[in-house]
Amino acid sequence: MRNIVLVAKREYLEQIKGRAFRLTTILLPAVFAIVIGIGYISTIGLGSGKHLAIASNDVALANEISNRLLHDKDDSKEPDKANDSKTKVDVVAPVSQPQLDALRDQVRKKDIDGVLWVQINPGAAPKATYTSRSSGDFVSTGRLHRAMNHALVSRNLTGAGMQQSQADTLVRGVDIDTFQMKKDGRVLPSSAQASFWKGYVMAFLLSMTTMIYGLNVARSIIQEKTSRIFEVMLSIAEPADLLAGKLIGVGAVGLTQILIWVVSAGLLAATPFVATLLTGDFAIQLSWTEGILFPVYFVLGYFLFSALFAGLAATCETEQELQMYTPLAAAPVWLSFAMILLIMNDSNSVWSIAASLFPPCAPIVMFLRMGSEIPPTWQFVASISLMIVSIIAVLWFSAKLYRIGILMYGKRATLPEIFRWIRYS
Repeated sequence: MRNIVLVAKREYLEQIKGRAFRLTTILLPAVFAIVIGIGYISTIGLGSGKHLAIASNDVALANEISNRLLHDKDDSKEPDKANDSKTKVDVVAPVSQPQLDALRDQVRKKDIDGVLWVQINPGAAPKATYTSRSSGDFVSTGRLHRAMNHALVSRNLTGAGMQQSQADTLVRGVDIDTFQMKKDGRVLPSSAQASFWKGYVMAFLLSMTTMIYGLNVARSIIQEKTSRIFEVMLSIAEPADLLAGKLIGVGAVGLTQILIWVVSAGLLAATPFVATLLTGDFAIQLSWTEGILFPVYFVLGYFLFSALFAGLAATCETEQELQMYTPLAAAPVWLSFAMILLIMNDSNSVWSIAASLFPPCAPIVMFLRMGSEIPPTWQFVASISLMIVSIIAVLWFSAKLYRIGILMYGKRATLPEIFRWIRYS
């Protein structure tokens, strides 16, 4: 035990005092915040600033569609104040076939961004086509779709005798305030957007830190193996003690860094500016369950991945060789995030529960599920128990590889040799 403590202390102090720890502690959250900020700012005004043409054989309908596009009547809670001054709309109605061909030619020449043609036939459903240079401009297509359909509904309502203001209110629809029923019967305001980002950020932070520190363990093993410092260390400690100390020391570094981030985030959230931002759709509520389980799943996920990386590193000669195995080890992380839409929409589905019980995916999937709804207690117990059993199995396997692999030089380990290492040790 004394050797384990000494190795863990050495690994912890070596990394804590390093410049990389200070830089990542400060710069990683800053870069993450900048990326999110740029992504959010880049979406502001998305779909505006377009030069569009509305062509139809119905003059009133074409003008109504243009009016809705320019003033965003259908998307704003205050339609009288909404105004898209950057969008330019040309109305061509009634339109002939040569005029329509000329408009499409303007799209080809980049004089306009797109042309919407709406054809009204008595006794038949309206037909509409939109021609543009881009096949992926779903924002403009969505705006045109809403404006056209709402204009058609509004025209039918006013044609039946309803006043225009009443028709606009009816077409605009009713906002839904969402609430979540807790297990204790409490009803609290909820936001699907805030729940999604809360689960996503916590899962991303968990996966990022476990993978980074797992790779740190692997790189440390390869560096010490290359420098042959192990030959000195093995004279005073058992291989199992070296591996255990390395895992504990690097894991403590990860917990220290996360603690610094959590305290900093708490202090930042207490400021008036951030507190104002975290309201409405961005109001985030963290429960005690999430606060307690985050370090638990970090420790379990870290030990699982770092033990796996340690075993792989013992069979490798260089860091380049280790990088070839990294995508295989990261596959569970990719799988977890590939299921994010399913998990957030139905956190109690069979696939969501199965993924949260699969040890390599459990830490990430559990926090994605908790972002939507806290799972039952038995699922936490089963998930943590399965992870502990998996960690013991992976540690047993990695320790056997580590015992022999750290002293193997100049030869790449083959699969038959790895099985012989396990049998000999």
